Amino acid sequence: MVKKTVQLWSVILFLLQSAQLMAGSLDTLPDTIDAIKPSIVGIGSYNRLSTPQSALKGTGFVVDGGQYVVTNFHVVSGIDLTRNTRLVVFSGAGKKPEIHQAEVVATDRLNDLALLEYDGKTLPAMAITQDKSYLREGSLIAFTGFPIGAILGFYPVTHTGVISSVTPIVIPADRARNLTARVVRRLKNPFMVYQLDATAYPGNSGSPVYNPENGLVVGVVNKVFVKETKESVLEKPSGITYAIPALALKKLLEKVKK
Repeated sequence: MVKKTVQLWSVILFLLQSAQLMAGSLDTLPDTIDAIKPSIVGIGSYNRLSTPQSALKGTGFVVDGGQYVVTNFHVVSGIDLTRNTRLVVFSGAGKKPEIHQAEVVATDRLNDLALLEYDGKTLPAMAITQDKSYLREGSLIAFTGFPIGAILGFYPVTHTGVISSVTPIVIPADRARNLTARVVRRLKNPFMVYQLDATAYPGNSGSPVYNPENGLVVGVVNKVFVKETKESVLEKPSGITYAIPALALKKLLEKVKK
């Protein structure tokens, strides 16, 4: 009886400590959001001859002292650039965001990452965690982006959750002719990603995943598990989101600086 009582109190103490840690992280989240929001940008296209002129395709965020913008490779590769259509970065907030012409300077297709340079004034940058290990399962996270595009204006939205799993995943080739020997090797040795217990939407692709307490980037949202059709994802989100760990992002930044 005494042993069971001790075990019960141990469980209660653990739950209380966990609740205190969670409350502490979420208490500081409003300040963290205020600090990182100027670094959150939209990724899309601009054509002055089209109606509408602008199209928001995903989310990005500024890093490395304001020099680069990070987003997903699938976001930029999905933009049809013609003679009059330009890849752009949208900054600011409200009905009339600032538009910066952009250029892809480095990509990591296997990890679905892209680095962009942009024109105009230098934007505030987010800091990337220096931790060389994966986050522990159960760690609290937040991510900010544009889940449904700019339908209601250019207003970034923040979601919270936890790292529910550090799991292997593969990004299959989109066509048989792209199934190279390198891709086949990758399929046999899938890389690790974070599975998040948080609801994201297609517009969140490229959103920074960060520590709610200090705003350090720990990953990049790269895909949302869609359980039905793409059209129904807004009505019936699965609540399963994946993110590329910041380790891959740091390697890409190191590569572009060489």
